[in-house]
Amino acid sequence: MTPLIEGQPRNARLLPRFLLFGLAVLLVLSTLTARLFYLQIASGGYYQGRATANMTVLQPIPSSRGLILDRAGRSLVVNVPSFAVKIRPADLPYSQRDQVVARLSRLLALTTTQINETIDSNPGSNFDLVRIASDVPEDVARLISEEHLALPGVQVVTEARRDYLYGPLVSQILGYTGPINADQLRRLQRQGYLPDDVLGQAGLEAQYEAQLRGTYGAEEVERDASGRQIQVLATPTQPQAGDTLQLSIDVKTQEQAQRALQWGIQAAGLKKGVVIVMNPQTGEILAMVSLPTYDDNLFARGISNADYQKLIGDPNQPLLNHAIGEIYPPGSTYKLVTGSAVLADGKLTPTETLNTYPYLMLGNYRFNDWNGAGFGPLNIVGAYAQSSDTFFYQAAALVGIDRLAYWAHQFGFGAPTGIDLPGEAAGIVPSNQWKLQTFGQAIFPGETYLAGIGQGYDAVTPIELLDAYCALANGGKLWAPQLVHQILGPTGEVVQTFQPKLRWQLKISPAILATMREAAREAVVIRHTGNVVDMPLYVAGKTGTAEFGTRKIGGHLPFHSWFVGFVSPSGDFAKTDSQLAILAFAYDTSRSIGNVATEVVKYFLQLHYGIKQDYRNLFLIRPGAGN
Repeated sequence: MTPLIEGQPRNARLLPRFLLFGLAVLLVLSTLTARLFYLQIASGGYYQGRATANMTVLQPIPSSRGLILDRAGRSLVVNVPSFAVKIRPADLPYSQRDQVVARLSRLLALTTTQINETIDSNPGSNFDLVRIASDVPEDVARLISEEHLALPGVQVVTEARRDYLYGPLVSQILGYTGPINADQLRRLQRQGYLPDDVLGQAGLEAQYEAQLRGTYGAEEVERDASGRQIQVLATPTQPQAGDTLQLSIDVKTQEQAQRALQWGIQAAGLKKGVVIVMNPQTGEILAMVSLPTYDDNLFARGISNADYQKLIGDPNQPLLNHAIGEIYPPGSTYKLVTGSAVLADGKLTPTETLNTYPYLMLGNYRFNDWNGAGFGPLNIVGAYAQSSDTFFYQAAALVGIDRLAYWAHQFGFGAPTGIDLPGEAAGIVPSNQWKLQTFGQAIFPGETYLAGIGQGYDAVTPIELLDAYCALANGGKLWAPQLVHQILGPTGEVVQTFQPKLRWQLKISPAILATMREAAREAVVIRHTGNVVDMPLYVAGKTGTAEFGTRKIGGHLPFHSWFVGFVSPSGDFAKTDSQLAILAFAYDTSRSIGNVATEVVKYFLQLHYGIKQDYRNLFLIRPGAGN
């Protein structure tokens, strides 16, 4: 501290302090001025650009998803405009979340728990939009949009929704679209998928996602401080619409198949069944029905949790395409494999006979013929037509389990067919190697017997079985079944035409296949397939009754019924010119009279070929049978 000098004026003594203070102020002002000059003049352009960038966002423009048509060009799936409600969590203040969620709950008829779970399970970041509700009614969408100040972070967007015009008729084929989940986003994000995206989740929608999706565009938009869009500034990239699928499925044939199967299921009191119609010359699927089924519009419109739980909790699995996704014992339809094997391996000639019996004994085990009496001496044609079990037990033993497995694989059993649908299962073909790998032991002789008649470990998907009979009908070509006939570009030009895809040519003599076609025709002629022979068509085919599961009261096993065959345009089954093969499968027909699958096939053929006379057995329920 400066000492005071006696007699010096007080102002003179304070002057140094004012000078120091003034100098300090001058330095501060100079620094601020320099900083302002830097910000406003020297770097003004940079920070102005930063401010502009903060208001401008480059956002994707969804493409229009491709359509789906049937064989005749009828629309099966179209896009319709709809409203969706989304939330950007980063723009929703935590202090207001409960209030906003409660308001949305009342407007959207969703619980607050559902909305909160949707927000919290967002697969993206807090800056990504989260889909809260789809297919929102227009009046609700407008109300939410008008209340945007009270609903921070909430946006109403217009988007395209899939409309499945035939609903349950083709839902197992088409599948549905749905919101992307976290696993899918991690896998697809590099391909441009977004956290609030919708993509194919089942059926053809999933199988051909890349073709249907199209290419997203991009636009530069200006937003206000609350994140609401003010205007579009530029569109550097226009979206490209997805391609259109034209199917081999014909809606009219599909309707006939579904009508026939629904009748059979209702008449026999069943729960599940399948009908598939296929062109043996190309592998094209003309109809594929799996019951029970579901309405894919439920998913497209945003399925409720209650409806979803009802579907997945149904023991009859309506979401599963039973035509391709589940395996069943094929029963006597598998005798095609055993008969072809015993001829191809030279163990029997077409004219040689084996004696058939009421039953065969292996140790203490009794293997019965289905009629309990046997048929006497039979050659391969007669045995296949009569479906003699004791003949095919012996034939399987002559061939052996491993050669039987070889010929089963030749007919395509034990592997996916390659149909262009997701979720295809593969059947089971037993062999010594298979059983060693599965159970750690070799096949027993009795298991070889059972394999010869399509029982025991044998299991097939319906599409596998039909594909094998198509190879019989066409002379040995095993096709990959195909549902998409061609792909069209956004303006209708053909982008890709699918040629028949040959899996392989069976390594078997054409003469043997001709013998087996004769046997399949003989099964119809001798009325082993009921009155199919009376229809004004030339049909060859085979029925099958396959036991499964656990024994019911009385010791009887439940059983399925099958019919698989093909129509000849000329009636000459030495030729390989069939254009239509059909399979019907009826699940658990233990309460029924006769072969339900055969009755379904007859009804379909009547509808498809315009036959006026009714050849069906209209009484399929056993008298007094309970549920």
